Amino acid sequence: MRFAACCAAYLLAGPGSLAQDLEPRSYTNLPVKQTFLALGYARSEGDLSPTPSSPLQNAEMTIEAGVLALARSFELAGDSAKFDIAASRVCYEGSAIFEGEFATADRCEYGDPSVKLTWNFYGAPALELQDFGQWQPGLVVGASLQATVPLGTYTARHLINAGTNRWMLRPGLGMSYRVGRWYIDLQGSVRVFEDNDDNFRGTLLEQDPIYSLQSHLIYMLGRGAWISANLNYFDGGETYINGNARDDQVENSRLGVTLSFPLSAKQSLKLSASTGVLTRVGNDFDTASVVWLYRF
Repeated sequence: MRFAACCAAYLLAGPGSLAQDLEPRSYTNLPVKQTFLALGYARSEGDLSPTPSSPLQNAEMTIEAGVLALARSFELAGDSAKFDIAASRVCYEGSAIFEGEFATADRCEYGDPSVKLTWNFYGAPALELQDFGQWQPGLVVGASLQATVPLGTYTARHLINAGTNRWMLRPGLGMSYRVGRWYIDLQGSVRVFEDNDDNFRGTLLEQDPIYSLQSHLIYMLGRGAWISANLNYFDGGETYINGNARDDQVENSRLGVTLSFPLSAKQSLKLSASTGVLTRVGNDFDTASVVWLYRF
């Protein structure tokens, strides 16, 4: 289900991972009047790639995240829509040279909760579960709006936090098209950030929008199972500290694979792995995740 894809993407949105998500099947149709519960776990490890002007150098980090998410599908203007909410607990440890001295970090915190509305406004009629099996998928086009709420753990004394102390809005558009056993997914979105007026050591943090594109080639294995090859590209997001540009615009890309299969009529499991293939600035992580999904 596409909800499991969104849940896995939220798992990867820990400290510094913004815009690196891979979300296959986010804009495919699903039956309405259904409630979903998802539990997930992800592990990321690798290097940070800060700008030359950053006080943080030779940084390495391992992040483990757990997520709890709920979703409800419903009818909107005759088509299918979905609302989901997710919250996370993030543990990370790492080391770096900070302002010329060796420093370490090892703590667990709560991430910012996320809410998202997705509406498939073309090619996705609102069908209940008993009628959904007779529907023949083709081209589906949809839109979404996600918001990250600044309620996670945050302190200006720490350079890295699980929370961000600022709102983030992410409008998006996407489509999926099925031919035989194959799905082609294309998605685009932009993240817009509120200023953080209590950044590290009381500074003001501003950030330009981050633009991202995703493509997914999905093969249906049968009996509810599928596998996907995933690729994304994201650009933008330069930050400013007290009005001074930091020359840290990202121009990064990730490649991944996803396998989803049913455990029973109401349960499924999704396994994902991804790695960075292009990193200008940001984190160059290898990531693996698992998401268990239950339909009520």
